[in-house]
Amino acid sequence: MYELEITKQFSGAHSLTGYPGDCRKLHGHNWQVTTYLQAVELDEIGIALDFKILKKELNEVIDRFDHVYLNDLPEFADCNPTSENIARIIYRELSARLNDDRIRITKVSVEESPGSRASYFE
Repeated sequence: MYELEITKQFSGAHSLTGYPGDCRKLHGHNWQVTTYLQAVELDEIGIALDFKILKKELNEVIDRFDHVYLNDLPEFADCNPTSENIARIIYRELSARLNDDRIRITKVSVEESPGSRASYFE
């Protein structure tokens, strides 16, 4: 089994409805997203998946989160834009784009500040 890991960043603001502290107020983070992909075998030239492809797909998924108020996005109409929910959304979108019989997204981690990270996997 092979595993690839890439990390990309985006900056965004949010507020957490119902939160009993300061995070209920508008504030921002420089979010760091790490994506993990596993491959059962390599392709004919010895690559699980070209890093350029994985980076491109991740960029396309997270670009809509960059420099916006996350609460305004349709994905968060029924839930708070927490690290946990962001990780789930990215995981499912990347899985739909990339998973096949040879490779699959295994986990997405979202860090909102150094040392504070949430992960999602199925």
